Amino acid sequence: MELGLLYSGGKDSTLAALLLDEFYDVTLVTGHFGVTDDWKHARNTAESVDFAFERLDLDPDVAREAVDRIREDGFPRNGIQRVHRHALERLAEQGFDAIADGTRRDDRVPTVSRAQAQSLEDRHGVDYIAPLSGFGRTAVDRLVDAHLKVTVGPSEAIDRADYEAELRALIAEADGPGRVADLFPAHDQTYVTDVR
Repeated sequence: MELGLLYSGGKDSTLAALLLDEFYDVTLVTGHFGVTDDWKHARNTAESVDFAFERLDLDPDVAREAVDRIREDGFPRNGIQRVHRHALERLAEQGFDAIADGTRRDDRVPTVSRAQAQSLEDRHGVDYIAPLSGFGRTAVDRLVDAHLKVTVGPSEAIDRADYEAELRALIAEADGPGRVADLFPAHDQTYVTDVR
């Protein structure tokens, strides 16, 4: 069965791919708005961990809506959640038997509720799978340490292909880099370089 996994090149989505590979023909799929070429980082990681890769075009209007929401809220949660829902919808339209993401049990954003998952499945005739939904951060970190080579650092310094990178770029372009720091709390990101 063919499965499309939303993919950033980070530890969670890469670990999800490794777990799903036992049961599915996994294609790593990175959504992008065309704002930056950060999707290439995910393609490079997909190649290094030996998975098929596809780029998924997302609606630029959704990025603008997300940026407006982030500005209005003063924090990124709801904007990123909007983008994730859109990316899952687009992925579900691509003809895969199943779709998945790297959301963990204790993630604050993005999340997918049971009702949202069932709606995706019913409307698109796909299975939605969240293989890390039973794993907490510590369990994920232990598995990652055992199976992946990872670069870790501040969000603004790590090459990655997640939604946040393009949303940050849009905000920086419109309001300046200082505004990005006001809206996005400092946190570390990961970028997978290889499998152990």
